[in-house]
Amino acid sequence: MNVACLLFDDDVGPQGHSDGDVVAHAACDALLSAAGLGDLGSNYGTTDPKWVDAPGAAFLVETAARVRAAGFDIANIAIQLIGDRPKLGSRRAEAELAMSEAVGAPVSLAATTTDGLGLTGRGEGIAAIATALLV
Repeated sequence: MNVACLLFDDDVGPQGHSDGDVVAHAACDALLSAAGLGDLGSNYGTTDPKWVDAPGAAFLVETAARVRAAGFDIANIAIQLIGDRPKLGSRRAEAELAMSEAVGAPVSLAATTTDGLGLTGRGEGIAAIATALLV
């Protein structure tokens, strides 16, 4: 399951080494950083064939396991999607549930536009920023 793709009406999301899921990847970066475990690139890289075309959910599950193995509990994750598209609308709850199940903790998802400014405003890309609370 690609969370970002789930949010697009036509199920065509961003492209990347894995599945290009900026929402799940931002959540993973937040978890890894909060646990002092580095970031997505230092943990998974682009040279391991296991992660080519891997779904965002696989990264979330594996990252949550690594964070817990390091001695932390995941309290919650908050993610903000930045861009004019996709529109969260009716699929927000579905995306939050999918991510919450993958990490075993509450995940909230919000979105904002940049009012036509920058690459996200021109529709050339999307971004996501996440914060994870660990105990």
